[in-house]
Amino acid sequence: MSNSALPLVISAPEPRTLDLIFTPPQLARLRKKYRIVETTPDGVATLPADVLAEARYIVGQPPITPEMLDAMKTLRCVFNVETNLINNMPYETLFARGIHVVTTGLVFAEPVAELGLAMALNLARNIVDADLAFRQGKELWGGDGNQTARLLSGADVGIVGFGDLGRALNRLLSGFRTRTKVFDPWLPPSILIDNGVEPAALDEVLSQSDFVFVVASVTSENQGFLGADAFASMRKGAAFILLSRAGVVDFPALMAAVKSGHIVAASDVFPEEPLAPDHPVRALPGFLRSAHRAGALDIAFKRMGDMVLEDMDLIDRGLPPLRSKRAERETVSHMRSKPVDKN
Repeated sequence: MSNSALPLVISAPEPRTLDLIFTPPQLARLRKKYRIVETTPDGVATLPADVLAEARYIVGQPPITPEMLDAMKTLRCVFNVETNLINNMPYETLFARGIHVVTTGLVFAEPVAELGLAMALNLARNIVDADLAFRQGKELWGGDGNQTARLLSGADVGIVGFGDLGRALNRLLSGFRTRTKVFDPWLPPSILIDNGVEPAALDEVLSQSDFVFVVASVTSENQGFLGADAFASMRKGAAFILLSRAGVVDFPALMAAVKSGHIVAASDVFPEEPLAPDHPVRALPGFLRSAHRAGALDIAFKRMGDMVLEDMDLIDRGLPPLRSKRAERETVSHMRSKPVDKN
């Protein structure tokens, strides 16, 4: 088959790159099976009409206008490898035409959950600060160094959000025999019960937990919904671990709650990234910081490539995608997650 006869893929995966998400053998397989037109997200709108008309797949999350979509006569699937859905394309028309919109975010669930567990253990046992004190010759030995220490095992745990990340986190926590309550207004109680957790209202999750993990996506309804009142309702000394997007919290209120000594906190995400050098959270005691690195493992990125190739193969054969997670008509337009700036 000549190259011009191969199915066409528009590649606009920023902030990812094809080299990041595909191993060399995977990328060679992609280029052998498909004709790849590489561009930027904004550059998709400037592609020639015949390219848009021939495109079978889009890899990325470029802005798509209704007029652009009208020109894409053979489009079958948009593979969102940034993984945070935003309302930048006519989803209703996509769904009406039977065009799949999928994300590869599942690859990040286990890596992020593992870092979240590590953060919780650190907040419970003060590992980082104890190590820093040791380096400075100011370590406290034995019980003197455990004045605020506690166990994660058997603790009351709350999880806000129970998508792929929440479920991966719950699997890790099962080994610690935690009593886990979950708040997720998008899921029926039976799904939570089947996963061995207790459905609960948000105020119960906050007020009755020693550790609160926030793994909820940002939507048009929940931006900044965890504010001063939420943090004040938490148990004194409880740990708040933010793993999804900073947009779900009132970040100054979170810092104030930590500064007051009411709670301790950890976060892998921040309102602006990279964070300003003089941002006060950098020097805030009781706050454990990670530079949006929880999911950024090469093995996770390469799993994306495997997902994309397998689902393309299924769709080529007239079957639905099964590896990637399909966007839902009823919820996709509510997503407001800010795309990441870096890999």
